[in-house]
Amino acid sequence: MQKQYWSRGAAAPWLLFVLSAVGVLALVWLLTDIFEKKQESRYSYIKTQEIKWGEPDPEKWKVNFPREFEAYMKTLKTSELAKISPYARYGGSEQVSHLDKDPRMKRLFAGYPFSVEYNEERGHMNAVPDMLNIKRLGDKKPGTCMTCKSPQVPLFMEEHGAQAFYNTPVTELVEKFGFKHSISCGDCHNSETMELLVRRPAYIEAQAKRGIDITTHEQNLKRTDACAQCHVEYYWPKETKYLTFPWAKGTSIDSIEAYYDSMGFYDWVHAETGAHMIKIQHPEYEMWSSGIHSRSGVGCADCHMPYTRDGSIKITDHWIRSPYMNLTNACLTCHRDSEDEMAMRIREIQDRTYNLMDRSEVALIAAIDAIKAAIEAGSTEEELAECRALHRKSQIRWDFVSAENSMGFHSPQEATRMLGDAIDYARQAELSATKLLAKHGKLEVAALAK
Repeated sequence: MQKQYWSRGAAAPWLLFVLSAVGVLALVWLLTDIFEKKQESRYSYIKTQEIKWGEPDPEKWKVNFPREFEAYMKTLKTSELAKISPYARYGGSEQVSHLDKDPRMKRLFAGYPFSVEYNEERGHMNAVPDMLNIKRLGDKKPGTCMTCKSPQVPLFMEEHGAQAFYNTPVTELVEKFGFKHSISCGDCHNSETMELLVRRPAYIEAQAKRGIDITTHEQNLKRTDACAQCHVEYYWPKETKYLTFPWAKGTSIDSIEAYYDSMGFYDWVHAETGAHMIKIQHPEYEMWSSGIHSRSGVGCADCHMPYTRDGSIKITDHWIRSPYMNLTNACLTCHRDSEDEMAMRIREIQDRTYNLMDRSEVALIAAIDAIKAAIEAGSTEEELAECRALHRKSQIRWDFVSAENSMGFHSPQEATRMLGDAIDYARQAELSATKLLAKHGKLEVAALAK
């Protein structure tokens, strides 16, 4: 018993020594790791070369910002979303034809170039070649078509003025002025301070008309401004080609429609119905503005360019893509749910929107058929005015959701409201045209034709 007592007593100092040594080593490792990460973080931006104002070539930014450059170059690749079911049904960056996927669009856009060619857009770094390859307008594209495609645009505007840019044909911008760089660093950043910038006058002018001075915006709003200067609905007067956003009365579809109606504006005359139509572009900012994320202070970059970590460094992920591809960083920083739960929410919203869009198109085609029959029955221009106006009201709402790139996710309740109204207006147009058929004694003939 005495020997056992002695060995236990002797072991205690050694155990204490070993534990102390391990503790010291762990502390040294921890301090070393913290120091290294602090150093890494401290030198995350090393200015090794000067970047001239508005530098359009992203390669010139690469040395100072290798992480951001590497991520941004991924926008050259077609989206991995094409491999993820069921999202591929609604978006991605594969350059597929909307007309092949949805042949009804050929009739919905009858008489307009979108009935001939309408492709899914690819990533930002493909902007210039994709725009040049679009057959719409051919070699007659005005400079306005290039507005959001290249960082060389604001440089040209600063030297020659915005109006001169809009009036310069795209072919001349490429052949004479050497436009070749697609959307990149210089579009959004001050090359000296890295501050976010808005360099397109149309956005500044449109917000000013709403009484908003974007120069007073804090960083979080600037992260949205940088995107919103391009991801919007727009038009240009045929005479001046000056890019304009139709926000003078507001950014909702009702306000935009009222703006266009007040000036009698239309993009084309529908080839089958004779209605004066509006082609909505990509109103992501307008749709987002009516949604819960906007009201909660969540901006474009929070979801499409979320913060990420490279070692100890916190950076903005410049691989601009759908949050569906990056649920952990894009969604779970705010939502305390699983990735599966968030993915299911996205799918439910988009499935609902898609189904309503499908029903809207069915209603629109029925309206087009009825109006076309009423024209063939000999209806006068005055008689056709009501059903044509309803056709316009229906399609502008359908197209607002169809052309917007979130399949309703940016504002589910607003997308649902617009598509419900689109169906209603289309059915009213069909009914109005049917009454004309009855008036002209052609209702039975039209019914038999169906």
